[in-house]
Amino acid sequence: MSIEIKVPVLPESVADATIATWHKKPGEAVSRDENLVDIETDKVVLEVPAPEDGVLGEILFEEGATVTAEQVIAILKAGAAPAAAPAAAAPKAEAAAPAAASDESNDALSPSVRRALAEKGLSPDGIKGTGVGGRITKEDVDNYIKNGAAKAAPAAAPAPAMADRSEKRVPMTRLRKTIAKRLLDAKNNTAMLTTFNEVNMKPIMSLRKQYQEIFEKKHGIKLGFMSFYVKAVVEALKRYPDVNASIDGDDIVYHNYFDVSIAVSTPKGLVTPVLRNADQMGLADIEKAIRDLAIKARDGKLSIEDMTGGNFTITNGGVFGSLMSTPIINPPQSAILGMHAIKDRPMAVNGQVEILPMMYLALSYDHRIVDGRESVGFLVTIKDMLEDPTRLLLDV
Repeated sequence: MSIEIKVPVLPESVADATIATWHKKPGEAVSRDENLVDIETDKVVLEVPAPEDGVLGEILFEEGATVTAEQVIAILKAGAAPAAAPAAAAPKAEAAAPAAASDESNDALSPSVRRALAEKGLSPDGIKGTGVGGRITKEDVDNYIKNGAAKAAPAAAPAPAMADRSEKRVPMTRLRKTIAKRLLDAKNNTAMLTTFNEVNMKPIMSLRKQYQEIFEKKHGIKLGFMSFYVKAVVEALKRYPDVNASIDGDDIVYHNYFDVSIAVSTPKGLVTPVLRNADQMGLADIEKAIRDLAIKARDGKLSIEDMTGGNFTITNGGVFGSLMSTPIINPPQSAILGMHAIKDRPMAVNGQVEILPMMYLALSYDHRIVDGRESVGFLVTIKDMLEDPTRLLLDV
């Protein structure tokens, strides 16, 4: 029995998607619920599992192809055993396909094939495709190199001074395209300014050192800095509602809830999953939620719901060693807080010089809705909360 493998239903705001990676080849056995293909949208990567045990038949759309919701992309032969000798049928398929088909298929190379060709400095001309419709696969490129065919027609030797210079062209992923567009829109469509301050992290570091072991035993997770940052941000948002608002046309929308986006770096780009109702969460709840979101982001398991919404964003470039930055607003939000590396610096305290662990804070905000007084007051509130974390517990 043949089963159609279809693109999942896409989110309302997503018109189409791209075939990212096929995990199975035609003729390979698959198990029920085994991931067949990754489909990349503008926001998340969707997995398409096998509905039944069987053998993957024909793949209708190769990697890099654009598809729409519920479009058939492959055929699964349910309950079938793998073909005994799929290679034996290859010559017939090649004989039946006209030479022109192979030439035409070279114009639709998958991203993996284009990358392999670019890395080796090869042209698709002369490489015989064994894929669907005579298309060139990554295995065809590898075999071409192994068989020494690439050496049969070497390119002209570069000049000695240019011998070690090379370039590699790789297509942008849909997520990277979306990130680029949103960042450019934020720069072009907001009156963005950045204000700075610095915070003495010694009180929080001492608190963590004192209670880390007890905290981890009770809650099963380490006490990090991010939970303090989130709690301080929520308190500042309560005091300065303009920072928790957004612009919609000619209206200002004030939010009476506190959904905080956390910027997370992944191999495919920066994403901002959301901590919902952060004002109702304790330190342990925040740490666990951030850990879960970071794992899902790393594994490409974030859902549309995880990514939707958020009234304010926290980004921590300090984990990569950044000393200072001017973060870009995440539209339609009106502000973003940048945390940075903690460095020992000489500071004047009561007329004496002390070496203290200091961290710069950066608040980028949309000046159309947030004035200088509110932005500075917001940042000072965060500074005060972090330098005296007891105030977070006493709500003062």
